[in-house]
Amino acid sequence: MNHPFTTLTGPAVPLMRANVDTDVIIRIERLTTLGKDALGPYAFEALRRRPDGSEDADCVLNAPRFRQAPVLLAAENFGCGSSREGAVWALQGIGVRCVIAPSYGDIFWSNCFQNGVLPITLPIAQVQSLAIQCEGGASVTVDLQTCSVAAPDGQLIPFAIDPLRREALLHGLDDIGLTLKDDALIRDWQAADRLRRPWAWPAARSRP
Repeated sequence: MNHPFTTLTGPAVPLMRANVDTDVIIRIERLTTLGKDALGPYAFEALRRRPDGSEDADCVLNAPRFRQAPVLLAAENFGCGSSREGAVWALQGIGVRCVIAPSYGDIFWSNCFQNGVLPITLPIAQVQSLAIQCEGGASVTVDLQTCSVAAPDGQLIPFAIDPLRREALLHGLDDIGLTLKDDALIRDWQAADRLRRPWAWPAARSRP
C-alpha cells in the first residue's frame, strides 16, 4: 500500500535539465548497500555534492527553500537510462511526491505509479513557466481529483492521466492492489469456470 494521493501543496524545485537519467538520481552502488528508506541523502549525489563530499551551494536542490520540496520540475526525458525502482525511492527520500516534466523514461514513469509518486506530463513551455514562477520558493498545488496544477500566478493547468492510474493513486494502490479490488468478481468467475471446465481445475490429490 502507498499513501493515497489527493492534493499536494508545496514548493516546486526547478531542476530544468534534459535527459536526467536514473544513475544521476541514484547511483547503482548505493542500491547494493542501502535500504529503500535510506536513499534520500544520496539522491542526485553527483549534482548535490562536490568531489570532497561537501554540499554544492550552487545546486538548486541544496537551496534551503527547496528542502523537502514535494514537487520536482524537470526538462525532457526525465528518468531515462537503466531500469531501477530505487530512483523513485530516492526521490521519495527527499520528499518528492510529484514530478512535472515534458517526457519521461518509460520504466521510470511506470515505477512512479507503483510507488505512489505522480508523474505529470506537460508541454515544455508550461513547465518552464512554472520553473520561473517557482524559483523563489513559491508553492504550487497539484490536485489529482480535478487533474489540475494551480500555478503561483493563479493559472489552473489541466493535465491528463490514465483513469486506472489515477484511481490507484487516489486509493494508495499499486497494480496488485488495484486488481484485488475486484477479488469478489475474480472468485465468482473462478467458481463459474470450475463448473464449465472442471478438467481445467483438477482437485488437489490427497497424500497417501
